[in-house]
Order: sequence, then structure tokens, then C-alpha cells
Amino acid sequence: MCLYGVCIAYVITTSLSLRAIQQSNCYHKEGHEANCTFGDTIYMVIFGAVQLIVSQIPDFHNMAWLSVIAAIMSFSYASIGLGLGVAKVIENGTIKGSIGGVPGATVAEKLWLILQALGDIAFAYPYAIILFEIQDTLKSPPPENQTMKKASTAAIFITTFFYLCCGCFGYAAFGSDTPGNLLTGFGFYEPYWLIDFANACVILHLVGGYQVYSQPLFAYGERWVSEKFPNSRFVNNSYAIKLPFLPAFQLSLLRLCFRTVYVVSTTAIAVVFPYFNQVLGVLGALNFWPLAIYFPVEMYFVQRKIEAWTTKWVVLQTFSIVCLVVSILGLIGSIEGLISAKFG
Repeated sequence: MCLYGVCIAYVITTSLSLRAIQQSNCYHKEGHEANCTFGDTIYMVIFGAVQLIVSQIPDFHNMAWLSVIAAIMSFSYASIGLGLGVAKVIENGTIKGSIGGVPGATVAEKLWLILQALGDIAFAYPYAIILFEIQDTLKSPPPENQTMKKASTAAIFITTFFYLCCGCFGYAAFGSDTPGNLLTGFGFYEPYWLIDFANACVILHLVGGYQVYSQPLFAYGERWVSEKFPNSRFVNNSYAIKLPFLPAFQLSLLRLCFRTVYVVSTTAIAVVFPYFNQVLGVLGALNFWPLAIYFPVEMYFVQRKIEAWTTKWVVLQTFSIVCLVVSILGLIGSIEGLISAKFG
């Protein structure tokens, strides 16, 4: 369910970037005060159509090139967002915002915003969901766990640097008017070509990211069906297909149908709930505690044979409980925001 939710978020985010490219060109041509308002449903459908094709990639082992492209694109748009934030602060000549954050009309509204923000922050590190699936595809020697430990350390350091810098400089640049997404909220209008390029990088990154989070579900679902119906030709047979200008590939009817239904369903849900910050908050709150806190802590206890009620056990259990409370509060705030956005 967590992996499925991330894919829904990726459909929403990609549609925002596609729409932002069209808006950026419109503002550049018609002026910053022009009415450049466009819907995002068509962009979700386009992204879903692309994923219908890309989803036919059989498994993780055939996706190394896609992961490399996604990583390069991620670094590119994060760097551009950071650079634009720094440039805006310099242009303003002052640091906007306050220690109290974005004000709310009432105390209750401010509280909901804080809780929703907790969910958004929790979504910042969703890679824990697929950590073991990625590790399982690594070659050895060296041992997979050693390679993954080094990769995780580097990834956490780099992503934390960009998250903090983009968040801080974005707020310093726009204060209470800071958009939820710096590259699609049009705090920046120029240079329009750089905004377009950054959003194109987001799109390419999420095309690959969608697959990275979907492949474990594809593998699990198809393996379960194969074991359930071992004699079914529909489930187990593959057919060689040769298209013009493309290499031959094996088409599985199960893979075609199962993955098509999966992609269509994630796209349909995104169309119904196209709310970027709120959806990210709900997913972050749901995923954060069990996958990033609870299971790692419990595995550490077993691996290191930590006995109950020792100092280390108490400290880590307290940490886990605090994170659980934060996740629950973030979930409540994000659900309230989602309901308000849908029916408010």
C-alpha cells in the first residue's frame, strides 16, 4: 500500500510539472499578469500512458539505466531550485518570513497547517520502503549490506543538504507566500527556459521513480498469481514480439493486464485527489513510523541482542514512541487538509 501511494503522488507531481512548463511559456509570452490557468487531468493521463509502456520492463535488473537517469535528473532540478532560491534572496536584499512560519486565520487553522507540514516532512525519505528490494539486486562481492550502507549514508547526506537548503532559501525568498513546490508554484518566472528545464528534469526523474516503486509490487503480484495458477497458460506463457525498429521482447499476458490495471488505478486516484501537499502529507505520515523507525529499531534490537529495559532499549523505544505520535498527528492534519481541499 505504501509503494502504491507513492506512485499516486508521483502522478500528481508529474502533472504539476507538465502544467508548469505550459504556464511558464504562457507567462513569458503573455506577461506575468496573464491568466495562464490550465487543468492538470490531461497531464496525468499522458503520464499514465507513458507508464503503461515503461511498466512492461520485466524486473529491477533491467532498470539500471533508468535509475541512473532518475538520479541525474534529481540532482539537476534540486540544484536549480536551490540556485533560484539563493538568487531570489539576493534580489530581494532581505530575508522574508519569520520564526513563527506561515500565519493562520485562526489557531485551529495554524495547528492543522503545522500537522500537515509534519506529514510532508515525513514523506521526504520514502526510500526506506524499497531499501531491501534495491539491496537484493546488488552484486557481490563486496557484500550487499556493506554497499547499501555506504550508498544510504551518501544518499541521506546529499538529500538532507538539498532539502534543508531548498526549504530554507525558499522560505527566505518568499516568506508566507512560499509555494508548496518552488518549481511549479511560480514564485519564479524568469529565466523561463531554466524553469522549463528543471520541470523537465522532474518529469524524467518521476518516470523512473514510478517504476522503482512499482517493480516490487509487480514482482510480488505476478509471483503470487503464478504460484496460485501454475498450469494457466495466460499466467505463465510468454510470446515473442518483434516491432519495427525495436528489439524483440517477450510479452506476458499476465504482466500486460496486471500492470495496466495498476497504472490505470493510480492515475484515476490521482485525478480524483490532485492535491500535492495534502497527498504527500498523508503518505508521509503513513509510511514514516513503521518503515523508517519501528522496523529498523526492532531489527537493531534483535541483531545486537539488546535486552529489555536497558538504557539503550529505553532510549530507542522512547524515540520510536515519539515518532509514532508525530506520525499520527501528521496523518490527522494531512487528512483534514485533504478533506478541506476536496470539499472546502
